[in-house]
Parts: sequence; C-alpha cells; structure tokens
Amino acid sequence: MEGLMSFLEAKLVPVARKLDQNIYLTAVRDGFFAVMPLLIIGSLFLLIPNIPIVAYQDFMIEKLGENWSDYILIPYNATMNLMTIFVIIGMAKSLGRSFNIDGVTSIVTSLVAFFILTPTVEFGKDGAKALPVDNFTAVGLFLGIFTTMLALKLFSVINNKGWTIKMPDNVPGNVATSFSALVPEMIVFIVFTIISIVFSFTSYGTVQAFIYTILQKPLTNIGGNLFFLIIVVIIQQILWLFGIHGSNVTDGITKPIMFAQTAENAAAFEAGKALPNILNYQFYVNYVCIGGAGATLALVLIMLFWGRSERYKSLSKLSVGAGIFNINEPIIFGLPVVLNPIIFIPFLIAPLVNVFLTYFVMAVGIVPLANGVNLQWTTPPILSGLIISGWRGALWQAILILIDGLIYYPFFRVIDKLELEKQSASSEVK
Repeated sequence: MEGLMSFLEAKLVPVARKLDQNIYLTAVRDGFFAVMPLLIIGSLFLLIPNIPIVAYQDFMIEKLGENWSDYILIPYNATMNLMTIFVIIGMAKSLGRSFNIDGVTSIVTSLVAFFILTPTVEFGKDGAKALPVDNFTAVGLFLGIFTTMLALKLFSVINNKGWTIKMPDNVPGNVATSFSALVPEMIVFIVFTIISIVFSFTSYGTVQAFIYTILQKPLTNIGGNLFFLIIVVIIQQILWLFGIHGSNVTDGITKPIMFAQTAENAAAFEAGKALPNILNYQFYVNYVCIGGAGATLALVLIMLFWGRSERYKSLSKLSVGAGIFNINEPIIFGLPVVLNPIIFIPFLIAPLVNVFLTYFVMAVGIVPLANGVNLQWTTPPILSGLIISGWRGALWQAILILIDGLIYYPFFRVIDKLELEKQSASSEVK
C-alpha cells in the first residue's frame, strides 16, 4: 500500500496541481460558481408549477387560469434559459483578471464575440432578425466557453504587443481604459466576424452548430456514460488522499458536461416530457457525495453513535453539523482521510457503490431521475432527494446512508481501536 501511495503521489499529484492552476479551467470553474445562485433560484421557480398535488394544481388554475405556470416560470426563463450568458460573464471576469484586462472590458468583449458567432433567426413579416433565446441555454454553453477563452486570449496578445491607443496622463482613468480597449476589441470582433463568415459556407452553417455537433453532444453523451463518472470519482478520491481538493481539479472539465445534462432534464421536466439523462450534476452531488466527497455523512454518524475513543467522539460532535450540509473538511483533515490508507478504502468504495446502485435503481425505474432542479450542494440529504426525485429519492438517500455506514463501519472500528489503545497508554503514563 505504501508503494502504491508513493507511486500515485509522484505521478498524479503534479498533474493535478497543474490542472488546478490552469487559468482556463479555473475560469470555467469560476464561471459556474458565479452562475450557481441564479440557477438555484430559477430551478426553485421551475419546481413550483410541477408540484404533483391535484388539489394544488386545481387551486392555482382556478385562481390564475389555465396558463398560470407561464407567470411562475418567468424567473426560470430569465435564469436557466440564459445560462450561457451568465457563465460567460463569470468566466470573462476570472480570465480577464489572469490576463490583466479590465473586468468590464473582458465581459463586453466576450459577450460581443459570442453574439457574433451566435446564429440569428428571422421573425415577423418584415424579415427582421434576432438572437433566439434558445441559443443562450445549455445548447450554446460550449460555444460560450470557447469564445470567451479565444476572445480574451486574442485581446491579451494584441494588448501585450502595445497595439492600443494611449491617452495622456491627465485623462481620467475610465476614459483611458475605454480608448485603450478600442484597437484590441476591433481586431477581436473582425477575427470573429471572419470566423462566422467562413463557417457560413460549410455544411454546418454556423460555429455553434459545429461545436454542438462535433464536441458538445459527444461530450454530453460521454458524460452520460457510467464509466465516465466512475473515472471522475476515482480521480477525485485519490486526489483527496493527498490533501488536494478533488472536485476543484476536475470541475473545469466535468461541470460543463454535467450542467448541460441537468439543463436538458430541466427543459424536459418543464415540458412534461420524459427526462433524458440519468447522470447529471444533481445525480452526482445528491446521491454520490452524501455528506461531501467520499459520502462521509455515514462515517460521521458512526463516529457519533458508535465511536469509543474520546478523540473520534469529540471530532464527530464538531463535524456532524457541517456533515449534514455536505461539508466534510473537518473529517478530511481532522480524522484524517488525508494519507490514511485504512480509511481511504471505504472513502473510495462508498461513493462508487452509490454511483452503481443509484444508476441501477434509476435505470429500472425504482427511483425517478433527478428532475433538473438545481440545488445548492449544501442542501441536506433527504430534503434534496425529496425535491429532485420525490419521496422515493428521499428514501433512497436514507438507504444509501445506511449502506455507506455498513461500508465504513469495519474500517472505522480498526482506527477507533488503535486510538483507544493510544488513549489507554497515555492514561497509564499519567
């Protein structure tokens, strides 16, 4: 075991650190962090008209009319259906900071570049054109991500070459900043216009159609593959073993894929259609990571009720409140899980078992698929299951906690016994 840990530390940890420090992956992660509150709020409004209680539905129809849900879904349409715009804003601010570009300039440059590549549609009798909202949903997500990266990288290169309009020192700072952005922005917009024109002569017609067909859809299909999630979980758990925040390293790659799957489920849920994706972000957060990475809520409860050593009983009392809200750093670093080969075994096995079992019960229809309602990752289990999959989701989370507890229990007994021996030896010395 010691040789394996040394090998993993030598080979995997340096790669993980480089990924964690990559400015582009960091920008993607920051973009999704920024958009999370909006998606949560929008998802809650999606839930309101879909409460499956006949009396409630009849009451709302009676008071607000047959189309009452259209009024309730206005915040949903203004958040979830504009997801790509908000992700671009969050990404642009983060990436602009890395390139030393003014925040407003970064956001405006990225958005205009995205709008240039976004296909328009005709509406009305006069043939007027507009940007359809559908392109700002998860459909345009990957286009928005790559556009932001390319636009700001190009802006940075031009800016660093000094191709800017420099104003005298006595000119106010905001005016000088605006003029200094003129040339780089103009070049960026010309380049993206050329790209748009070139793609109009291809069979795809638009850059968005190309990226969606060639990259986004295949990646989403890969993300819906059970093997993909298993690999992600294994990598994350191994990184945690060495004290590296596993999801921080992988989020830049996995979140765009998982959020696209969640958005597809939300759209189907809103339309009353069958949900297309078993695997999505809510599956991962609420069924795989119960109590945090490694599904450690069960471990905390075991420590609290069956721990015998003073150290672990005290740690459980400090950790249980955070664990209920899926925060498990006290366990990761206090038990610790880091560099602990004994407890790492269930720390790896428990979330993998959660993946397999939850995928199975959803695939056969025992538990409903996650409905696309975005919940904050700190939403306590049972409540989160109830919201995204109904009462069967809540019951299944309770069952998973029990199963995780059975996985953790024999390994905890080992470390608890060792701690008791240390405790007894310390008492004898005194």
